[in-house]
Amino acid sequence: MTATQTNPARIHDTSVRGFASDNYSGVHPEVLEALAAANTGHQVAYGGDDYTARLQEVLEDHFGPGIEMFPVFNGTGANVLALQSILPRWGAVVCATTAHINVDENGAPERIGGIKLLQVATPDGKLTPELIDQEAWGWGDEHRAQPLAVSITQTTELGTCYTPAEVRAIADHAHARGMKLHMDGARLANAAASLGVPLRDFTTDAGVDILSFGGTKNGLLFGEIVVALNPAAADGLLYLRKMNMQLASKMRFLSAQFIALMQDGLWLRSAQHANTMAARLRSGVDGLAGVVPTQATQSNGVFAVLPAGVADKLRESFRFYDWNEATGEVRWVCSFDTTEEDVDSFVTALRRELAATSSQ
Repeated sequence: MTATQTNPARIHDTSVRGFASDNYSGVHPEVLEALAAANTGHQVAYGGDDYTARLQEVLEDHFGPGIEMFPVFNGTGANVLALQSILPRWGAVVCATTAHINVDENGAPERIGGIKLLQVATPDGKLTPELIDQEAWGWGDEHRAQPLAVSITQTTELGTCYTPAEVRAIADHAHARGMKLHMDGARLANAAASLGVPLRDFTTDAGVDILSFGGTKNGLLFGEIVVALNPAAADGLLYLRKMNMQLASKMRFLSAQFIALMQDGLWLRSAQHANTMAARLRSGVDGLAGVVPTQATQSNGVFAVLPAGVADKLRESFRFYDWNEATGEVRWVCSFDTTEEDVDSFVTALRRELAATSSQ
């Protein structure tokens, strides 16, 4: 009996698993329960509800008192909103070439936010003070967009992780040059799980001015939060959120999800599990002839180069993305609901395809 026969409302095959993205996973059951619990009675719209007020308290527990938070629909909206709030019209942001704002947001920071991106190539997705200085210059030159912010991603798009000391070094370097620091935290929970430290250790206490805090990749139905860790560094968030079409009318449902995620440690348990599954996957592929890992596995992503043709054969059973088609590099991502069986089945399939390729 198929999944759709047992539940006519379900139209997908629930047996299909993959490693394409943590966006492919479903919603954590505890989050669904929180949504159902919030779905009674009437609450004030546009953030004046009890759930959003409680979320402010929950986030202060994690990031410190005095922060300001603005729930939004998605990560691109969060990044554009955050960067707009810390930059004047003539401002530019220094980021890694691999940054999500540069590669995966269809020009939204530039087209919607009006923000010039100054890209810097990195070996591992991580900026350093020295790399930042490749583009942090030209202040006072009317012909050049003024580099007034730095944006880093935690964990990076390559699955690597900044330590608190590395973030602090970047923050100090940026602030000394009159620049502000934005952190794209789409996978911030995975970073905390990898580092084994509280969230504020590598955000508020490390000098980050504004944060895009992700929930969708860690078990939420939808939603991210712009967190002004240093409210004095940001301006106009209340108005920019509406202008950017990121203000939810029924915000209690967005906030209720984050309360469920953040209040009792679900965020960390889910991220730890995803990281553990990625470590298991990395262990399974290490040493396989023809598989060349390209990055350290520090969170829930594994990057590797495969022999020609192997990735396409594997994708007949498991979804995952090419990262660099020219080199044969692929990306495998684990989620809160990835199982040991998922990982072991994938490694077995990979071994089989490698053996078939080598025998041709």
